[in-house]
Amino acid sequence: MDMFYLGDCLRALNLNPTLAQIEKMGGTKKKGEKKIKADEFLPIFCQIKKDKDVGTIEDFIECMKLYDKTDNGTMVFAELQHILMALGERLEDKEVDDILTACCDPEDDEGMIPYKRKLLSSMNAT
Repeated sequence: MDMFYLGDCLRALNLNPTLAQIEKMGGTKKKGEKKIKADEFLPIFCQIKKDKDVGTIEDFIECMKLYDKTDNGTMVFAELQHILMALGERLEDKEVDDILTACCDPEDDEGMIPYKRKLLSSMNAT
């Protein structure tokens, strides 16, 4: 397996490695730089799987509550967009648009979105 696809393979196996974890485990940024055999992949999979530093949807909802100024289950759409683009592992514009389209209801006239309902239903569908 080309180590360029390490993250994709781990995510396909229902894991959620960070870019830092992928790099630490030998993932590459270019195709063809490094390859491993199937028996070399298993220890990497096991290491990422036992990593306990993975958040849940409930953790994400708790974070969103920090931006819920009216305590009614809504937040400013632009703030969520900014969070996804500026904090943690930075996402590209298209990635943010794809996430927001899939996981969020359209913003209302005041620019607010409910952060709970559709997120929970989209996570439960997977």
